[in-house]
Amino acid sequence: MENLTEKKLDLYGGVWGGLVPLMVLIVGLVWLSVAERGGTKPFWACAWMALVAGLFFAKNKHEYCQAAMRGIGDSTGIVIITAWLFAGVFGKLMVGGGLVKGLLWLGMTTGAQGGLFTLVVFIAAMLFALGTGTSTGTCIALTPVLYPAGYFLGADPALLATAILSGAAFGDNLAPISDTTIVSAYTQGATMSDVVRSRFPLAIAAATIAGTIFLVFGGGGTVQSLPQVQAQMNPTGAFMLIALIVVVVSALKGRHIIESLIYGNITAAIIGVSIGNMTLADIFHVPAERGLSTGIIQNGINSVVGAAFFAILILAVTQILVESGIMENILVFAEKFMIGTVRQAELSIIGVTILASIPISANAPAELLVGPSLVKPIGKRFKLAPARRANLMDCAVCTVFFILPWHIVVAGWYAAVISSSEAFGISAPPITAALCNPYSWALFAVLMFSAITGWNRAYEENEEGDDTDMDNVQSVSEAA
Repeated sequence: MENLTEKKLDLYGGVWGGLVPLMVLIVGLVWLSVAERGGTKPFWACAWMALVAGLFFAKNKHEYCQAAMRGIGDSTGIVIITAWLFAGVFGKLMVGGGLVKGLLWLGMTTGAQGGLFTLVVFIAAMLFALGTGTSTGTCIALTPVLYPAGYFLGADPALLATAILSGAAFGDNLAPISDTTIVSAYTQGATMSDVVRSRFPLAIAAATIAGTIFLVFGGGGTVQSLPQVQAQMNPTGAFMLIALIVVVVSALKGRHIIESLIYGNITAAIIGVSIGNMTLADIFHVPAERGLSTGIIQNGINSVVGAAFFAILILAVTQILVESGIMENILVFAEKFMIGTVRQAELSIIGVTILASIPISANAPAELLVGPSLVKPIGKRFKLAPARRANLMDCAVCTVFFILPWHIVVAGWYAAVISSSEAFGISAPPITAALCNPYSWALFAVLMFSAITGWNRAYEENEEGDDTDMDNVQSVSEAA
């Protein structure tokens, strides 16, 4: 997908004919998302219809099919899907090992109340999302215990609920096992160690701003006892965080993400069994009946099947857009009328990623759509380092995605809030509370500051520079 100038497909209607697959895909995704029926599996049908519609606009049907197959067989996509498989198992092992109860114990034993407990909830959600790599899973797993706990400990309901959503966004943004981190890194040709190291200042700056908001404004309620939540605490689950440390350290040392995930999987399994929170039979066993699960390994792989197949279909659609010249035309237009400096290039990367993530209720597919075909060539033109391109895209996709109510994670988060509030007979904030998600807005502010000022910017081959330098390069190129 790297060569956007090599046009292989001729389509009836020219550019407009080439836009048909993209429009069919987007209309289907928006329709399902606005109807709150979005999800990686329902999205399969949208991508399938996009591929089918495009075939009838191709002058050479055989070459159209070959282009789709080239997209499906893209080496970057294969790495992403393989990494997802191991990340899915890792997340299930962390949950099976009792990480939720361990984090609840850490939060409840601090003696925190009000705004301080809201901050503790934010940190707990950050750790859980970092450890499991799933933002939706974080909201579904933690909300039933942390929301009622915080409510009875005097936290503000709206900020308490968004503290969980914010922590999920942080983990999705930074975790080396997160689908967005994996996609952003490998679509830009970046190493996981470079991505995590260089993204940490951006993520932690946003987390500091959000954490301050939770601490200062997160209280104001009445403190009450809640023995039901106390009974769900288990300090041994906190040991599962060791497995997260193994993955992060391995990735930072330059190990391949799949190798790092294997080490993390093994560590999580050993710790979980050692502390007695799961057995070897929980991890793998021969089921009593055909069709039943063989255990955590199967469940973990099954949890990412929807995303994996949707990624395959997205790669096929994107390759058609590339080889038909659509992406090249978009780039030419952008470079002619919108992008003249490195600052404008970075703002364009942020903008195109956010635009892609608005209608699509899953954020990793949005990265797959724009990462190889738009973000990479725009960044390479200005010699932005692969990790920098990955960071701009990943941070951008973790802003609006955790705010709009038709996105999967927001819908899952609010369903968990409503369910837990009904179970304990307490009030719940409106879903519009997500519009004020402190971490997502803080991340957007940090990202814009970084793009405008050049803070945290890096160039290929360790080149240093600023907007002035890159402007001069562009001017010299145009003069020649």
